[in-house]
Amino acid sequence: MAAALSRALKLPGKKGSELGEYDPLTQADSEDESEEDDLVLNYPRNGLGRGNCMGTGTSELKGSRTGRLVGDEDEAEEEEEEDDEWRERLPGKKRQEREKGMQYWSQRETNSDEGVEDGGGLGASGGPGLGVSASADPDGKKAKVRGAIRAAFFLVPLVCAMLVVLLCAFLVPCQHGELDKRPQWEKELGDHVGGVTPPPLALWDVDNDSVEDVLIGVTQKSNNTHLSSSVGNNKEYSVLALSAFSGEVLWRRVLREPVESIQCGLQYEAHPSPLPAGGAALRALPNSAIPLSGQRDRAGGPVCLLIESAHLTAVNGTTGKKLWSVAPGEIQSQAVSLPDLQGDSVPDLLIATLPADQVSDLSLLLLSGLTGALLGHPVTFNLTTFNVSGKLIGPLFHETQLGAYYTLFGLGTVEAVSLGDIYTRATGKTPISPGLRLKDPSWEKLRKTNSSLIHISSGTEQVEFLVPLVAGLCKNHNSLDSISNLNSSRSDWVLVCGKLSSKLSVLREKDAHTEWTLTSSAIHSRPAPGQFNDDGIPDLLIQKSGAPRMRKVQVVDGASGRSLWETEFICPRLDLEGTSIMTSGQSAFLFWAGDPVRPPKNFTKTTVAPGAVQAMPVIRKLFMLHPAYPTILLELASTTDTILTAAVSYQEPQKDAFYITVSSRPTSGLGPGSRVVKSMSLRAAITAGQIVRLGESSTAGVPVRPGVFEINKFFRRLTFKNH
Repeated sequence: MAAALSRALKLPGKKGSELGEYDPLTQADSEDESEEDDLVLNYPRNGLGRGNCMGTGTSELKGSRTGRLVGDEDEAEEEEEEDDEWRERLPGKKRQEREKGMQYWSQRETNSDEGVEDGGGLGASGGPGLGVSASADPDGKKAKVRGAIRAAFFLVPLVCAMLVVLLCAFLVPCQHGELDKRPQWEKELGDHVGGVTPPPLALWDVDNDSVEDVLIGVTQKSNNTHLSSSVGNNKEYSVLALSAFSGEVLWRRVLREPVESIQCGLQYEAHPSPLPAGGAALRALPNSAIPLSGQRDRAGGPVCLLIESAHLTAVNGTTGKKLWSVAPGEIQSQAVSLPDLQGDSVPDLLIATLPADQVSDLSLLLLSGLTGALLGHPVTFNLTTFNVSGKLIGPLFHETQLGAYYTLFGLGTVEAVSLGDIYTRATGKTPISPGLRLKDPSWEKLRKTNSSLIHISSGTEQVEFLVPLVAGLCKNHNSLDSISNLNSSRSDWVLVCGKLSSKLSVLREKDAHTEWTLTSSAIHSRPAPGQFNDDGIPDLLIQKSGAPRMRKVQVVDGASGRSLWETEFICPRLDLEGTSIMTSGQSAFLFWAGDPVRPPKNFTKTTVAPGAVQAMPVIRKLFMLHPAYPTILLELASTTDTILTAAVSYQEPQKDAFYITVSSRPTSGLGPGSRVVKSMSLRAAITAGQIVRLGESSTAGVPVRPGVFEINKFFRRLTFKNH
């Protein structure tokens, strides 16, 4: 007890008693008791004692411990009594070892106190809070070095990676390099026989790479003596499928007749519903050896129809192998995709032929889309009762708002007939499908008495074009795709009548009445529907006659018929329909023309100098018009070739579109020109395109003159959509 009081009452910073030092307060205690108390009181707790190398080594900690001992004096007395009993039971050898440990801790406490008094709380090396010299701890230095090395190995690659990302994002022209690598190719098909008539052209993804490939009909001189003698001439007719990426030939099929049209998109379902018992297809073709089982397996992809003058052949779009072939007579039209009439889960077909009786004007035939078999017999019509005869219009499929099915067709006119009536007259049976049985009252009231025909077009002018009012349809008007047909079959219709002077009108699909009519000069090609303004109704790009040897290009509002944009060009000496392709919210319009004519400042009417007329250019230029900049044209390409036909192929992964052209290129001598197929990326052509500014009189409400940088930035950020 006396030893504990002596230790507790010592002043902070004062040296403790050394081993064997005389203390009058502890004279009554034995030497062992003094040493044991010293061991108990000075034993470091939790590594925070005064002499501990992990402690701070300051007098503050000493004072803190002293205050704690004074405050717990009563507890210390109780613990001392327990310790006395414990010391009495200790063996002698262990007691000597504890005495040595007591001397060791007493010596460390004394040295630590001296260091505090001399150094003001600093260790031997002068560092704060360290009880030993820094030179005595080499492992600490090594740990610091290793930590610095690890940090360097982590930070250096991280900084390098950040620099590379920033370099690619802001300095490297990634977009231009990507556009330069886009597939653009040109393939020469050899000398063509048969004049400059436009060849049949179709676009469809036949190799399943998400890009529409090119299918084209070719007529060449035959090198096959056996084939030439059997056909009776020296010509060879074939269909080629060209890759959209390289232009290489994917497959080639030789035909006995020139192909008039190529249509793709007819799909055979992988798991169709089974044919009904005694199925209609079997009843329609009782003596045929064409097997129905395995027909879908042989297709294995999209089906393409090759329409010749007297034969209709279905081929596998991926391989070019024949699926079936029929000879329905003299074919006069493309095939029309119809809803399934037989229950075999395959769309059926309708075509127009010349009647065999030589009395009627036209025949409509229903064909099975699965086998090509004739459904019933041909249905004939006499169309000369309206005192108008001309080019064949249609046939086209139309579905009214009530869901009734009608077919539009005519010779210089537009007539409508219920598809259910055609089916009943062809097969002698009542149609099962609700759409075939339904009749639309708004259409039926236009029917003439005792006639199955509904007269649609009014007036005596010959109808030249009948086009569905659907934006972007110009590239799909020969497709059998069900989605494209569904969009076009439920739309309003654009009607162009007259040759020397034209009337442009829009027919409402709900009742076949005229919405508006615009009289203009002769329109030379099919109107191209597209979105020019933001009213949601497709507008029309038309090309018509202007001043002598001039061509006027005009955009007409699809809702009212008023002019939205027009400009006059030097005539390019070709009649090629324009094209529209959807961008973000609006359409970009593509058309071929010569240089635009800029009116002189002192005249209100466009005139051309006589010298300019005599020096008529033969350079044809492809222009792009976008509604965002109506006073700007972007020249994408120019050529001296005669463009025969063109189409737009959409590339979904890159949001790009390819402009496919088939042209006749002059060759040396008087022989026929060579046919050339060319594919051009529109985004790459925009990057290299030239800006052509039009006069302010080309449109009403001209905005502020835009700068070159602003125009280039806008056009290069365009992306194209499929619909």
